[in-house]
Amino acid sequence: MGSERLEMRKRQMQVHQETAASVLQARHRMGNTPTNASNACCFCWCCCCSCSCLTVRGEDETVQRSFEHRTEGTTNCEESLKPTLEDARSWSISFEKVMKSAAGRSCFRQFLRTEFSEENMMFWLACEDLKKETNKTVVEEKVRQIYEDFISILSPKEVSLDSRVREVINRNMLEPTSCTFDDAQQQIYTLMQRDSYPRFINSSEYADLLKNVEEPPPEP
Repeated sequence: MGSERLEMRKRQMQVHQETAASVLQARHRMGNTPTNASNACCFCWCCCCSCSCLTVRGEDETVQRSFEHRTEGTTNCEESLKPTLEDARSWSISFEKVMKSAAGRSCFRQFLRTEFSEENMMFWLACEDLKKETNKTVVEEKVRQIYEDFISILSPKEVSLDSRVREVINRNMLEPTSCTFDDAQQQIYTLMQRDSYPRFINSSEYADLLKNVEEPPPEP
């Protein structure tokens, strides 16, 4: 299994490098060559290589990124977005109910954190944020950031995507749009729905939440 995973990683790395080279050539033809294009081995804009330039980015760039994902529910859901009893009970009906509720997303994300899969919700939220953007320059920057944070095989927050979806992303990266990650977002949504959601509904965390949520006071 270890050797097969290593070979898969090598193939993914090769695909990423070929895609980055294609994008660099396309940008060069359009007169939009990245500032690091002089280094033929460096395609750091998509984090698809392990060259030394990845380790020399300034601390200011790391701390003050031009794009920060708009995420929700970074604290305990009962403290930040306390749901009503009716809202919390509705989450057991369907995963869609969870994802349409701000409190639901917050509580579900808290649960994912305990399973070490919080990056799935972070990626989904980042894609939702991307879809709201209309400025072409900002869209391209957000696409680049999402790729680095969740798609690159070098990222500690890499989400699990099959080869078909990765190939679609690589093609879409040639001309980034707000829909670049649509297929990937749907695949991660399905993964959370089929895998994590049933465990969430049957978890002690969800049961405790239902117990702790107070009934709204009766109307006078």
